[in-house]
Formats: sequence, structure tokens, C-alpha cells
Amino acid sequence: MPGRSDRALRVLVVANQKGGVGKTTTAINLGTALAAVGERVLLIDSDPQGNASTGLGVGRALRKTTLYDVLMGEKPVAEAVVKTSVPGLDLVPSDPDLSGVELELGQQARRSFKLRDALGPQREAGRYTYVLIDCPPSLNLLTVNAMAAADAVLVPLQCEFFALEGLTQLMRTIDLVRGSLNPALELQGVVLTMYDRRNSLSEQVANDVRGHFGETVYQTVIPRNVRVSEAPSFGKPALVYDLKCAGSQAYLKLAREVVLRERRRRASAQLEVS
Repeated sequence: MPGRSDRALRVLVVANQKGGVGKTTTAINLGTALAAVGERVLLIDSDPQGNASTGLGVGRALRKTTLYDVLMGEKPVAEAVVKTSVPGLDLVPSDPDLSGVELELGQQARRSFKLRDALGPQREAGRYTYVLIDCPPSLNLLTVNAMAAADAVLVPLQCEFFALEGLTQLMRTIDLVRGSLNPALELQGVVLTMYDRRNSLSEQVANDVRGHFGETVYQTVIPRNVRVSEAPSFGKPALVYDLKCAGSQAYLKLAREVVLRERRRRASAQLEVS
């Protein structure tokens, strides 16, 4: 059953160096959908803009302790956790102070491992089955910390002309992190977002990405959907704002696919050990 206490924590970083690809939308709604299917989820907002925090209805007045305090070593993750309106989904919020982390950490030892070190107690506690880290759309110390802390990278990819070019750049980044900081980092999967069935370009891009990355690309595609776009302005995930809309249903389907892929990965790992 999903969410059992004997399940090992899986840390996924939701990343793409290109902006406007539905990264934060995917982090919010995938986290909500995973919670809806029985997982215990912690979403870490690692973007100084704090859009994931706002999109989950956690206003600035409620962000007493943030990821900034965690990365600076002032507070443990547990003290930064805020309950959201979604049962089973917690949040470590962000604020603009995060933009100064790179300068403030300077040449500190293990500056790239601050988040990994901070998440150590969470791996032991068994409180969550998934941690999702929403990254800024750039390669900076925040993104590096997220990838150094993660087990795998989940990549939202907008169905547009330059999609593969951006994905190629991200793969280079993942390879760099593997080579220097986190050899075990995997590519969890690629999620096609903002798919428009009326547009032949969307289908062409989807076919190109699947041809290049094969089964790494999820079968579920996230359609371009007005209700999903509206939801953050109400401080709600799309699944809470309008469960029946096409976008919400797609994220539920994606969550089931993520869980199934994780079960297969664990089963394969157990077979290798035995």
C-alpha cells in the first residue's frame, strides 16, 4: 500500500533551466496528486520567487521559518515545515532572502551539500515517502543543492520548438552533478507539459522527445488547461480548485505512473541484490 512506514524516502528534484515550462505547476499538482493517492509528501520551495508557496496558499505572513533558515544552518527542516490545506502534503516555504544564499554561503565547506545534510534526519524519520524540490529556472547554488540532495530529477518539458535543446542543456547539468557531487543521481522521467492536441507542433515535439529519450518520457501528458493556470491565483492546487478539469485528471494519472515506476525500480533493485 502507498505510504507505508517501511517505504524509503524518495527525493525528486523538479527542474528545468528553461522558464515557463510548467515546473512549479507540476511540483504543486504532482505533490497534491501523490498525496491524493496515499503518499506522504513534503514539497520544498527552492525558488526565491516563492511561487510554489503562494500556489499552495501559504502567504508571506505564514512563512515564519523558510528554506533560507535551513540552508544557513539556523533551523532544521522539521521547524520550517508548514501544513498545507491538502492532507498529506507539507511545505518548506521560500522567501526572497533565498536569492542571497549564494553570496552568504561564500566559500563555506560543503556549501553544495547544505540541503542534503539538512534532509538527513527526514530520511531516517520515515515521516514522508516523497520529497519534491521545486527549483529556480537557472543553474545556481540552489539548483546544485537540490540535485546534490536528490535521488532523481523529474523534468517538466513544454511542447514547443526549442524543447529538446533545453533538455540537452539540462542533461549536461545532471552529468556534471553526477561527476562531482552526486554519482547516484538518476533521471526519474520527463513530463510533457502544455500539450495542445489542436497544434501539430505539440505532437511533433512529443514524438521527437519520445524518440530521443524512449521510456524515460512518461506516457501521461499534461494538457494546456485554463483551470490549471487559474488555480495559483486562488492559492490552490488545480486538483483542489477544479478536480474534474483535464489538467487535474492528468496530474492524478501522472502521480499513479510515478508511483508505479517507483515500485518497478524498487523491485528491480531488490532482484539485483538477491
